[in-house]
Amino acid sequence: MRHYRFSGLLVTSEMELTGALAGAPDGAPDVAIRFGEVPRALPNPSETGPAWAREGDTILLCVPNLARFLISDGNAITVALEDGASARDASGFVLGSSLGMLLHQRGAFVLHGSAVAMNGRAIIVCGRSGAGKSTTAAALCQKGCSFVADDVCVVSLDADGTPRVLPDGRQLKLWQQSIDQLDLEARRGGVVREAFDKYFVAPDTMAGEPPVLDAIYQLRKSRPPFEDGIEPLAPPDALRMLQAEAYRPMLRQRLSTPQHRVAQSVALLRHAGAYMLTRPLDFARLDATLDGLLEHWRGLRP
Repeated sequence: MRHYRFSGLLVTSEMELTGALAGAPDGAPDVAIRFGEVPRALPNPSETGPAWAREGDTILLCVPNLARFLISDGNAITVALEDGASARDASGFVLGSSLGMLLHQRGAFVLHGSAVAMNGRAIIVCGRSGAGKSTTAAALCQKGCSFVADDVCVVSLDADGTPRVLPDGRQLKLWQQSIDQLDLEARRGGVVREAFDKYFVAPDTMAGEPPVLDAIYQLRKSRPPFEDGIEPLAPPDALRMLQAEAYRPMLRQRLSTPQHRVAQSVALLRHAGAYMLTRPLDFARLDATLDGLLEHWRGLRP
């Protein structure tokens, strides 16, 4: 068995999870990942979505021509490969969708973003796929930040309600263009999925203890009438943003109540700000964008 730590959970796995950092077997596992029999359909699903179905505390995820994943009770993932499929490619869906679904089963607040920290404080950068979340996080790490999480960010509340981002054990995932522009070839690992020009990249430094969350920035491309800059989101817009930027938002809606979702968001926004970051998708102007972001972030700290 291999051992990993993701979002505060100790995970044991029969399959190698490409792009994950190995952890120490320092206690009873919270989650077990195994190869095994997985049905092609659930007998009586109560909820269905694109490529998934839910029955009670079980979710079936089917990726055509690759694998089927059974996510059970917030503590187990069973994987069945399709004929000729690669376990390496399937591991990407374990690290992404399957673990995301499992975290929702556990009631976690999961955002689709990338997080970095500095001096025990963190920010999360959210946005649509391709918006540049991972590239922004990697570039911020080159400016002195520590890596916290990429793609899947779990926010946990302390006893006093302070939100903290749980450090993760998954590496950055960057397109080759970003690797070239940021001069990260020496840190490039394996391909995320065969035939994709996207690779795992080992972070330079990683956060240790969960940092306090200062703010969430939603990325938006600058175009008329949107100009470059950072502006605060009004509370109703901030609540809508948190719902939209949740990891697999439709699934989150199916697995939780409106009251639970609102309570999580309100508790987070009591301590952390929400902002729109409008910037050009232009590497030549990336430094200016990052300098502005860091200056704004420093201005938020008590």
